[in-house]
Amino acid sequence: MDKVINCFKKRPDAVARLICFPWAGGGSIHYARWGTVLSSVEVFAVKLPGRESRAKEPFFQNMQQIVDEVIGVLLPVLKEKPFALFGHSFGAFTSFAVADALKKLHNLEPVHIFLSGASAPYSEIRVKAPKRSELSDDDFLKWLISIGGTPPELLANSEVMKLFLPALKADLHVVENYRCNKPDNPTLSCPVTCFDGKDDIPHDLQAWKDITSGDFTTRMLDGSHFYLKDSGNEKHILDYITNHLETLEMDYF
Repeated sequence: MDKVINCFKKRPDAVARLICFPWAGGGSIHYARWGTVLSSVEVFAVKLPGRESRAKEPFFQNMQQIVDEVIGVLLPVLKEKPFALFGHSFGAFTSFAVADALKKLHNLEPVHIFLSGASAPYSEIRVKAPKRSELSDDDFLKWLISIGGTPPELLANSEVMKLFLPALKADLHVVENYRCNKPDNPTLSCPVTCFDGKDDIPHDLQAWKDITSGDFTTRMLDGSHFYLKDSGNEKHILDYITNHLETLEMDYF
């Protein structure tokens, strides 16, 4: 499991587990450190091929490969105690794809799904979005600068960018070619919460409501696409997640 999951802090007595999926081109460290902050929740941060300790592995080409690997590794432990999912941007799509497969194939469902910075995969806004992964490197960098969130010193370092851009483009290729029809009936029944930055490009958050028959909430925070990197916003998100997952103790016991 260590190959696919980064867990900074084992918490055998945790109320629940939070499985976190990286944004496009991202690694596991940002989320893994949440595990040192959340005392009642054990955090599993997903590591994808082509980065970190898996740098020599080829990138995944499609969403099904991600779903198969994550479920193959996590299925036994997901049956042990309640679990929730969190994903930002590309990670929101992978979170949903994994949740959808878990429900349909294993009748297993998260207790909450936290999605961030993304339109629902079947929404018109998302379907009509331009394919950034097909841009030239120069145009791609211009777009990357425009959305913010990437440190200027990283963008200015050509050697680092040579390592970073392939992972980012590979992930965008996966999500841009991921197809999902609007469900006729909700597959899930768990609560779904959507976060987003007020200054990001508009996302069709309301369309996510179609995936669940449970409670649906949206929360807008200050900032653009990478609003969740702001320490205040991060604290808000972690407090929100903790409050919702800690109430599970009352529901389960």
